[in-house]
Amino acid sequence: MVNRCSWAHTDLSIPYHDEEWGVPLHDDNRLFEFLILEGAQAGLSWETILRKRARYRVVFDGFDPAVVAGYGARKVEALLGDAGIVRNRAKIASAIGNAQAALPVQREFGSLDTYLWSFVGGAPIVHRLRRTDDIPATNDASDHMSRELRRRGFRFVGSTICYAFMQACGLVNDHRTDCFRYAELVALAGGRKK
Repeated sequence: MVNRCSWAHTDLSIPYHDEEWGVPLHDDNRLFEFLILEGAQAGLSWETILRKRARYRVVFDGFDPAVVAGYGARKVEALLGDAGIVRNRAKIASAIGNAQAALPVQREFGSLDTYLWSFVGGAPIVHRLRRTDDIPATNDASDHMSRELRRRGFRFVGSTICYAFMQACGLVNDHRTDCFRYAELVALAGGRKK
């Protein structure tokens, strides 16, 4: 029997846990995707977002910040009418605003990847957690990331959302130590243990 983190127990969460969660991610569009999806998840379950992710990728043009930044009123109305995504005007507006905020970050730092990974010094933080209940909701890096993203005009980027983003994109390894992915990701990323 495979030992995995206890939250992964559905047809969607198991492959997400086994193949994606905690894997260091360095592609700008994918990083932007997780930033938007984590914000969209606020007040909802991650399972809901996983169900809607394929549609999000289509209607948000592969999460290319340069494309999303140019969305106008007609596109916003189309998104609000699309049952395949979370139809929340504030969250849709924040996705567009976050794309607009991401473009100067890419110009200044060369990539969203370089900027976002700078909050953890370029290498994953590896926790040694024995129980799911020990997983924190925030840390100093997510607090800092949240403050800086807000300063740059990003929205739906509170510290809890930033921490969930960090977990999803491998900036932090919060797999339990008895989970089969823990050691694999430690070896893959060469992260520093805390």
